[in-house]
Amino acid sequence: MSTSIQYEEEWLKMAADGDELAFTHLFHAYKFKLYGFISKLTGSPATAEDVVQDVFLKLWKDRKSLRDVDSFGSYLFRMAQNHAINGFRKMAREENVIRQLHTDEAPAHSTPQSHISLKETRELLHQAIQQLPPRQKAIYLLSREEGVKHEEIARRLQITTGTVKNHMIQALRTLRETLSRHPHSLEILLLPCLVFPFC
Repeated sequence: MSTSIQYEEEWLKMAADGDELAFTHLFHAYKFKLYGFISKLTGSPATAEDVVQDVFLKLWKDRKSLRDVDSFGSYLFRMAQNHAINGFRKMAREENVIRQLHTDEAPAHSTPQSHISLKETRELLHQAIQQLPPRQKAIYLLSREEGVKHEEIARRLQITTGTVKNHMIQALRTLRETLSRHPHSLEILLLPCLVFPFC
C-alpha cells in the first residue's frame, strides 16, 4: 500500500472522529483537482468554487460517514458531479420563474391574492435589477429583456462568453437571494408548476 493511500485512510478515520486538521489535509489534497473537474463540467469557475465549498461543507457535516468510504477520490468526484447536476436543475427552475416575472401576463390558475403577490414580486425584481453592479446589470438586461445571446453580448462588450456566463450566474444568484428575503416573494417562487410552467 502506498504512503499516500495510507495517509488518506488515516485522515478519513481521523476526520470521521472530528479531527479538523485531518479533514483539512483531505481538502488540500483534492480541492484543485475537484475545482478543475467541476469547472470543466460546468464551464463556470464561479460555479466550480461554490460546488467545491458546498461539497466539503457537506462532507464535514456528515463526517461520520467518511469511515465507510473505500475510495475517497471516487466518492468525492461522484458527489460533486451529482451536486453540480442538481444545481443545474435548480438553477433552470429558478431562471424560468424569474423569466416569468418579466412577463406582464398573470399566470393561469392564479388567485387574486397570488396576482397581488406576483405584482409586488415583479416590483421587487425590478428594484433588485437596478441594484446590480453595472456590468452585471447590463448583461442581465441584454440577456433577459432584449433576448441577446451570450455570444453576441460577449462580442458587444468585448469580453469572453465565459465572463458573460459568470456575470449571469452572479446576477441570478443575487436576484434569487433578494427575492427569497421577502415572504410573499418566496410564496411566488414556491408556487406549483401549474402557475409557473416549465419549472
